[in-house]
Amino acid sequence: MNTKIKCLLLDDELPGLTFLKMICEQQPQLEVVKAYNNPQLLLDEWQDMEFDLLITDIEMPGVNGLQVAEALRGKAVIFTTAYKEFALDAFEKNAVDYLVKPVKAERLQQAIEKVQKFLGGQKRVKPKQIQLNTDKGKALLDPDKIFCILTSEIDSRDKIIIMNDGSRITVKNASFEKLLDMLPDDDFTRINKKTAIALRNVAYYTHEEIRANINQPDGSPYAFPLSEIYRSAFGEKVRK
Repeated sequence: MNTKIKCLLLDDELPGLTFLKMICEQQPQLEVVKAYNNPQLLLDEWQDMEFDLLITDIEMPGVNGLQVAEALRGKAVIFTTAYKEFALDAFEKNAVDYLVKPVKAERLQQAIEKVQKFLGGQKRVKPKQIQLNTDKGKALLDPDKIFCILTSEIDSRDKIIIMNDGSRITVKNASFEKLLDMLPDDDFTRINKKTAIALRNVAYYTHEEIRANINQPDGSPYAFPLSEIYRSAFGEKVRK
């Protein structure tokens, strides 16, 4: 199965957002992760989301779509707007495409094909080691020896990496988005807001829980909740 393009949607007008969500869900290549009608909320949450593409309106009160795209730092973006005069500004933000409202399914399909090419051009060989800033200084880690990544209970900006041998490493001020971008995409996945796991360490899973093949210090296997928002992406990766 080909991996779907995971996307976020943004439009401050609910009728427009509802229509956009409907036609996106009709596209077999797309998976709508979340739809927002508040740009600030998206900016607050995007680093904890696993997605490839943002489809956003441009003209919005407060923070506009161009500013949101700039904040997302390199994510694929398709702009939608009723105003053609924004086209130049949109492409200056490295937009993959620009759709004039009302968005038509055929035109959206063309834009998705451009996104597929854009994402394909981004693929690169992952390094054998990744360098991270930890509470003890810089560390070089082998992705094959990483078991899971957890949000720190002390400071949510930090992440705890648990290695296959049970050792723990505190990574300073790093988002899941940043860490997963450094790791092989087919080998790691988010499973809830506070956890990402190496797929090779999944022993059993249900609709709501994942049990690992690595044990905690007390001898019981690690178990994590599988959140609804990440369930579909997890299912696609384990079925590959």
